Amino acid sequence: MTAQTAQTAQTAQTTPADRADQMDRAEIGELVHRFFRALDERRFTPGWTAGLLTDDARMETPLGYSRGAAAVRATEEALGRYDRTQHLASGIIADVDTTATASWNALMVHVRGDAPFMVGGRFEAGLRRTAGGWRFDRMAVRAIWTQGEPPAAVTAGPTAPRVG
Repeated sequence: MTAQTAQTAQTAQTTPADRADQMDRAEIGELVHRFFRALDERRFTPGWTAGLLTDDARMETPLGYSRGAAAVRATEEALGRYDRTQHLASGIIADVDTTATASWNALMVHVRGDAPFMVGGRFEAGLRRTAGGWRFDRMAVRAIWTQGEPPAAVTAGPTAPRVG
């Protein structure tokens, strides 16, 4: 059997449910990347999270917990401490049913002046399907390590050991 024949046979065995699951996983992966891109581009115009979060989304970060509009404001305020940021995601794993969960590795680089503050960790999220597609309804940042000095009001917790 040639590689092309094997691929054709595998594609023929893919059910509509399998294809729907693959499409959901792809949409969730894109949502993760769009969220990170929005954070780094800082275009915090009114409603900037409408295509990303549900109105009642819960956020948990090393800075605390928030929900809904307060979660959006807390995100904007946290990023406002820095001149620029870059958030990178890898290893996105999504489990999809009527709702979904997703987790991914993250490297978060925050720069103030010339001093970088880096966080390596993992995001864990819940998602809800809406009329506009998948949206995060909860998200938690789990810091594994940090390097550099955070802004004065931020301290690394016990789950985020310092390196370097």
